[in-house]
Amino acid sequence: MAIEINRNLKIEESEICYTFSRSSKPGGQNVNKVSTRVTLLFDVEASQSLSDRQRERIGEKLSSRIGKDGILRVVSQKHRTQKGNREAALERFIALVVAALKPRRRRKPTAVPRVVKEGRLEAKRRRSRIKRARARPSPDSD
Repeated sequence: MAIEINRNLKIEESEICYTFSRSSKPGGQNVNKVSTRVTLLFDVEASQSLSDRQRERIGEKLSSRIGKDGILRVVSQKHRTQKGNREAALERFIALVVAALKPRRRRKPTAVPRVVKEGRLEAKRRRSRIKRARARPSPDSD
């Protein structure tokens, strides 16, 4: 079965691996006995579902979450059940990949309007006159 990231990308579930460990979050006595914390592991480098461009983009945008081994890690321990944390980790993974693959909007270069430049320069001249008027007169200006 494939996980749909967007209409152009589906990642095979076999490419995603889950590991479970004990959570440090609420859970009463259950927290000491059951491994409810879920870590989703996705090997970005070895993924067959991603194109080279997608792999590169995910590597750039999610570099803080990808280890030196090229594996993307998403951890969830919000819920008290393994199933709840597994679903939360998968949702977070999808959201991260969608955000990483979203193209950046081009910045429209803008110029500072002439009126604004002139106003700034006039304010500087005004301030300069005020400071000059405050200064002591020089002895040779008699």
